[in-house]
Amino acid sequence: MSEKTNGLTIAAALAGALSMVSLLPAHGAAAAEASGLEKCYGISKAGQNSCANEAGTHSCAGQSAKDYDGGEWRAVRAGVCTEMGGKLAAFNGVGMPKDMTRAATPAAPKKS
Repeated sequence: MSEKTNGLTIAAALAGALSMVSLLPAHGAAAAEASGLEKCYGISKAGQNSCANEAGTHSCAGQSAKDYDGGEWRAVRAGVCTEMGGKLAAFNGVGMPKDMTRAATPAAPKKS
């Protein structure tokens, strides 16, 4: 192969690789915000977080180790986080999503 052909082959390969990258799905916080979602802290069970945590102890989805950790977030539709019992900012401690809140509240005694 000549140097010109070799250079064209390399350029074509690079162009193809770059176009393939644009087809990959975006992920993480930026993707969540761009698609009408927001970070909701304290609502994900262990292993069900959406992305890296605030403490920086892991950098990937599905790596949370504790249920409802206040430093772990899950992407939810914008506007519903607080309705679910979550918070829009990371916090210390453990969250209490609405389904847990109902379970933790004692039932009212039945009237006879």
